Amino acid sequence: MCEVSLGHVSRHIVSVMVLPTFAIRVLGPDDVALMEDLLTTFGEAFGERETYEAARPSASYLRRLLGSEYFITLAALKNGEVLGGLAAYELRKFEQERSEIYIYDLAVAVGHRRQGIATALIQELKSIAAARGAYVIFVQADRGDAPAIELYTKLGAREDVLHFDIPGTDGGAA
Repeated sequence: MCEVSLGHVSRHIVSVMVLPTFAIRVLGPDDVALMEDLLTTFGEAFGERETYEAARPSASYLRRLLGSEYFITLAALKNGEVLGGLAAYELRKFEQERSEIYIYDLAVAVGHRRQGIATALIQELKSIAAARGAYVIFVQADRGDAPAIELYTKLGAREDVLHFDIPGTDGGAA
Protein backbone atom coordinates (compact mmCIF):
# COMPACT_ATOMS: atom_id res chain seq x y z
CA MET A 1 0.00 0.00 0.00
CA CYS A 2 1.27 3.49 -0.72
CA GLU A 3 0.09 6.84 0.51
CA VAL A 4 -0.53 9.75 -1.83
CA SER A 5 -0.85 13.26 -0.53
CA LEU A 6 -3.22 15.59 -2.35
CA GLY A 7 -2.71 18.91 -0.58
CA HIS A 8 -4.21 18.48 2.84
CA VAL A 9 -6.02 15.21 1.99
CA SER A 10 -4.20 11.87 2.11
CA ARG A 11 -5.48 8.93 0.14
CA HIS A 12 -4.42 5.32 0.51
CA ILE A 13 -4.02 3.39 -2.72
CA VAL A 14 -4.25 -0.36 -2.43
CA SER A 15 -2.89 -2.64 -5.11
CA VAL A 16 -5.40 -5.35 -5.96
CA MET A 17 -4.45 -8.50 -7.80
CA VAL A 18 -7.32 -10.35 -9.44
CA LEU A 19 -6.76 -14.10 -9.29
CA PRO A 20 -8.33 -16.42 -11.83
CA THR A 21 -11.54 -18.07 -10.71
CA PHE A 22 -10.70 -21.27 -12.57
CA ALA A 23 -8.01 -23.94 -12.54
CA ILE A 24 -6.20 -25.50 -15.48
CA ARG A 25 -5.86 -29.27 -15.33
CA VAL A 26 -3.90 -31.64 -17.55
CA LEU A 27 -6.21 -34.55 -18.28
CA GLY A 28 -4.95 -38.09 -17.88
CA PRO A 29 -6.37 -41.60 -18.36
CA ASP A 30 -8.59 -41.33 -15.27
CA ASP A 31 -10.30 -38.18 -16.58
CA VAL A 32 -12.62 -39.74 -19.17
CA ALA A 33 -15.70 -37.98 -17.74
CA LEU A 34 -13.97 -34.59 -17.96
CA MET A 35 -12.89 -35.38 -21.54
CA GLU A 36 -16.49 -36.18 -22.42
CA ASP A 37 -17.56 -32.85 -20.90
CA LEU A 38 -14.84 -31.14 -22.92
CA LEU A 39 -16.10 -32.79 -26.12
CA THR A 40 -19.54 -31.36 -25.35
CA THR A 41 -17.98 -27.93 -24.76
CA PHE A 42 -16.15 -28.13 -28.12
CA GLY A 43 -19.34 -29.14 -29.93
CA GLU A 44 -21.34 -26.28 -28.43
CA ALA A 45 -18.60 -23.66 -28.88
CA PHE A 46 -17.99 -24.57 -32.53
CA GLY A 47 -21.66 -25.10 -33.36
CA GLU A 48 -20.78 -28.69 -34.33
CA ARG A 49 -22.56 -30.83 -31.75
CA GLU A 50 -23.06 -33.63 -34.29
CA THR A 51 -19.30 -33.88 -34.91
CA TYR A 52 -18.42 -34.04 -31.21
CA GLU A 53 -21.33 -36.09 -29.89
CA ALA A 54 -22.83 -38.37 -32.57
CA ALA A 55 -20.01 -40.93 -32.77
CA ARG A 56 -18.29 -40.24 -29.46
CA PRO A 57 -15.33 -42.55 -28.77
CA SER A 58 -15.68 -45.27 -26.14
CA ALA A 59 -14.34 -44.76 -22.62
CA SER A 60 -11.52 -47.24 -23.29
CA TYR A 61 -10.48 -45.34 -26.44
CA LEU A 62 -10.47 -42.01 -24.55
CA ARG A 63 -8.53 -43.60 -21.66
CA ARG A 64 -5.83 -44.83 -24.08
CA LEU A 65 -5.70 -41.47 -25.86
CA LEU A 66 -5.47 -39.51 -22.61
CA GLY A 67 -2.69 -41.84 -21.45
CA SER A 68 -0.64 -41.55 -24.63
CA GLU A 69 2.55 -39.54 -24.72
CA TYR A 70 1.63 -37.61 -27.88
CA PHE A 71 -1.83 -36.28 -26.91
CA ILE A 72 -2.17 -33.30 -24.55
CA THR A 73 -5.51 -32.19 -23.18
CA LEU A 74 -6.04 -29.27 -20.82
CA ALA A 75 -9.32 -28.32 -19.21
CA ALA A 76 -10.24 -25.07 -17.47
CA LEU A 77 -12.39 -26.00 -14.49
CA LYS A 78 -14.47 -24.17 -11.93
CA ASN A 79 -16.13 -26.22 -9.22
CA GLY A 80 -15.79 -29.33 -11.41
CA GLU A 81 -17.45 -27.66 -14.43
CA VAL A 82 -15.54 -27.54 -17.72
CA LEU A 83 -15.34 -23.91 -18.84
CA GLY A 84 -13.08 -24.60 -21.80
CA GLY A 85 -10.07 -26.55 -22.90
CA LEU A 86 -7.67 -27.51 -25.58
CA ALA A 87 -6.56 -30.67 -27.33
CA ALA A 88 -3.06 -30.77 -28.79
CA TYR A 89 -0.67 -33.24 -30.35
CA GLU A 90 3.08 -33.45 -29.90
CA LEU A 91 4.69 -34.14 -33.26
CA ARG A 92 8.18 -35.58 -33.07
CA LYS A 93 10.31 -34.30 -35.92
CA PHE A 94 12.53 -36.46 -38.10
CA GLU A 95 15.06 -33.88 -39.32
CA GLN A 96 16.22 -32.99 -35.81
CA GLU A 97 15.74 -34.37 -32.29
CA ARG A 98 12.96 -32.00 -31.36
CA SER A 99 9.21 -31.73 -31.49
CA GLU A 100 6.49 -29.22 -32.11
CA ILE A 101 3.01 -29.04 -30.65
CA TYR A 102 -0.13 -28.57 -32.71
CA ILE A 103 -3.23 -27.17 -31.03
CA TYR A 104 -6.00 -29.11 -32.71
CA ASP A 105 -8.95 -27.64 -30.81
CA LEU A 106 -9.27 -24.78 -28.33
CA ALA A 107 -12.62 -23.51 -27.09
CA VAL A 108 -14.18 -21.66 -24.18
CA ALA A 109 -17.88 -21.96 -23.35
CA VAL A 110 -19.86 -18.90 -24.46
CA GLY A 111 -20.69 -17.69 -20.94
CA HIS A 112 -17.04 -17.77 -19.87
CA ARG A 113 -15.26 -16.00 -22.72
CA ARG A 114 -13.12 -12.85 -22.33
CA GLN A 115 -11.94 -13.96 -18.87
CA GLY A 116 -8.41 -15.04 -19.80
CA ILE A 117 -9.22 -18.75 -20.00
CA ALA A 118 -7.90 -19.33 -23.53
CA THR A 119 -4.73 -17.40 -22.76
CA ALA A 120 -4.23 -19.38 -19.54
CA LEU A 121 -4.68 -22.65 -21.44
CA ILE A 122 -2.04 -21.64 -23.97
CA GLN A 123 0.32 -20.45 -21.22
CA GLU A 124 0.02 -23.85 -19.52
CA LEU A 125 0.65 -25.55 -22.86
CA LYS A 126 3.78 -23.40 -23.28
CA SER A 127 5.07 -24.76 -19.95
CA ILE A 128 4.37 -28.31 -21.09
CA ALA A 129 6.06 -27.61 -24.43
CA ALA A 130 9.15 -26.27 -22.68
CA ALA A 131 9.31 -29.32 -20.40
CA ARG A 132 9.09 -31.60 -23.45
CA GLY A 133 11.68 -29.66 -25.42
CA ALA A 134 9.22 -28.61 -28.12
CA TYR A 135 10.55 -25.69 -30.12
CA VAL A 136 7.20 -24.28 -31.26
CA ILE A 137 3.45 -24.48 -30.73
CA PHE A 138 1.32 -23.90 -33.81
CA VAL A 139 -2.40 -23.51 -34.43
CA GLN A 140 -4.75 -22.75 -37.31
CA ALA A 141 -7.60 -20.26 -37.33
CA ASP A 142 -10.38 -19.85 -39.86
CA ARG A 143 -10.23 -16.55 -41.77
CA GLY A 144 -13.55 -15.32 -40.37
CA ASP A 145 -12.85 -16.24 -36.73
CA ALA A 146 -11.86 -12.78 -35.47
CA PRO A 147 -11.64 -13.68 -31.74
CA ALA A 148 -9.30 -16.61 -32.44
CA ILE A 149 -7.17 -14.54 -34.81
CA GLU A 150 -6.93 -11.75 -32.22
CA LEU A 151 -5.89 -14.22 -29.50
CA TYR A 152 -3.27 -15.99 -31.58
CA THR A 153 -1.89 -12.72 -32.95
CA LYS A 154 -1.42 -11.51 -29.37
CA LEU A 155 0.51 -14.67 -28.48
CA GLY A 156 2.51 -15.50 -31.59
CA ALA A 157 3.65 -14.73 -35.10
CA ARG A 158 1.19 -15.13 -37.96
CA GLU A 159 2.15 -17.13 -41.03
CA ASP A 160 0.28 -17.03 -44.32
CA VAL A 161 -0.29 -20.67 -45.27
CA LEU A 162 -2.89 -22.74 -47.06
CA HIS A 163 -4.58 -25.76 -45.53
CA PHE A 164 -5.70 -28.75 -47.59
CA ASP A 165 -7.89 -31.72 -46.61
CA ILE A 166 -6.87 -34.82 -48.55
CA PRO A 167 -9.44 -37.64 -48.46
CA GLY A 168 -8.37 -40.87 -46.76
CA THR A 169 -8.60 -44.31 -48.30
CA ASP A 170 -12.35 -44.47 -47.65
CA GLY A 171 -12.87 -41.47 -49.93
CA GLY A 172 -14.04 -39.13 -47.18
CA ALA A 173 -12.13 -36.33 -45.51
CA ALA A 174 -11.67 -36.90 -41.80
